[in-house]
Amino acid sequence: EVQLVESGGGLVQPGGSLRLSCAASGFIFRNYDMSWVRQAPGKGPEWVSGIRSGGGSNAYYAASVKGRFTISRDNAKNTLYLQMNSLKPEDTAVYYCVTGASIPVPFKPRGQGTQVTVSS
Repeated sequence: EVQLVESGGGLVQPGGSLRLSCAASGFIFRNYDMSWVRQAPGKGPEWVSGIRSGGGSNAYYAASVKGRFTISRDNAKNTLYLQMNSLKPEDTAVYYCVTGASIPVPFKPRGQGTQVTVSS
């Protein structure tokens, strides 16, 4: 069974940083592109960032987070990461990791997600 367990969220002040993690199991992680998707209250899911199966420089970002967020992966640990710097209140959302390079349709995340709240 595919499992994706997100962690690392929390409450942070504007300008702060957080590092999210996603522990994957139940599939061959290194063979899959992966993405982070976020969903703010009352809004639809928004693709944030994606990374190719091989990792490295094959990473992509939404315009809203480019230059502030960095996606990475450790295929030996079956873990996906998202380093978030210079956080803004509009980054407040539940963050999910998903397989693939885009938002799956329909969007039915396998994990519970991790809440990120940016507020002073």
